[in-house]
Amino acid sequence: MLVIRPINSADFPALKKIAEESGHGFTSLPVNDQRLQQKIAHSEASFATAVEQAGQQGYLFVLEDTATGDIVGTTGIEAAVGLETPLYHFQQNTVMHHSVELSVLNQLKTLTLCNDYTGASEICTLFLRQSYRQGYTGRFLSKVRFLFMAEHPQRFSDIVIAEMRGAADDNGQPPFWCWLQKLFLTIDFPTADHLIGVGKKAFIAELMPRHPIYVGLLPEEAQQVIGQVHQQTKPALKMLQQEGFVHRGYVDLFDAGPTIEARLSQIHSVASSVKVPVRVVDKVEPGQMLAISNTGTQGFRASFSEQARFDEHDAVLLVQPELADALQLEDGDLARFIVLEKGRR
Repeated sequence: MLVIRPINSADFPALKKIAEESGHGFTSLPVNDQRLQQKIAHSEASFATAVEQAGQQGYLFVLEDTATGDIVGTTGIEAAVGLETPLYHFQQNTVMHHSVELSVLNQLKTLTLCNDYTGASEICTLFLRQSYRQGYTGRFLSKVRFLFMAEHPQRFSDIVIAEMRGAADDNGQPPFWCWLQKLFLTIDFPTADHLIGVGKKAFIAELMPRHPIYVGLLPEEAQQVIGQVHQQTKPALKMLQQEGFVHRGYVDLFDAGPTIEARLSQIHSVASSVKVPVRVVDKVEPGQMLAISNTGTQGFRASFSEQARFDEHDAVLLVQPELADALQLEDGDLARFIVLEKGRR
């Protein structure tokens, strides 16, 4: 069985392995022992702290295969970004150049450095090992964050964002980065990627353009990828769009991937989640695939299974013993669930 739980210090070797597998562009998990250990410690403290409003907490979850004890994936939430270290984006705008005398009207696209998402919550750090990328696992890993946020809304901001990985060439280099490096930076993409991952972002304010950039002056290959996602990121983007996330013109500084947003209360999996008592029964007839969590913080557990069914007549969630044990649920406890998909695959 696959179970989501908060990360702990014993998971460091597994987290480091995932950081190595994730490759460049996955800045939230740098291959740096000190930084990874700090992230684990910060997550443990965040789960342990009573919170009345979103602050600098960061929640990192791991996906454990209970049959082997292996950690096979991660997913995370930053409660409020940009409060300590600025979070920069380019904002896409259109400016008008108009000459009445010449009867000329030009609409020109620009990119402007900004940090408009300061204080927003961010879903991040989603990674699933290759051998587990099948069935419902990836979908669950994305949506389980919304179960936690629905249960603990006071820990998060009203606006939730997700930064999507931008387009890259056959060598893994973002075309958008190439012109940026040539004009403004003298470091390669992996170096910049690593610096951001370990929290050294001062060079952004020091070296990035301070004035609006006219998009039409960029190389054609850089223009074409603004707001576009990496081929491997398209399924994740589609899933979040189905949750209600939209793109309002903000893109990443280095690969120009879109940052999308939604209001917490309007995210589909938050709004449609149901919180009901549990009844442990010997057998549940398979039907809908449900994502289910308990209502804990430090003791948060979640999984997906057909070994549970919502009894509308009694307004209880029927759960088989194996699943109840994995989620640390007993008769009468409250659980929260969403439907991953009706029927079987």
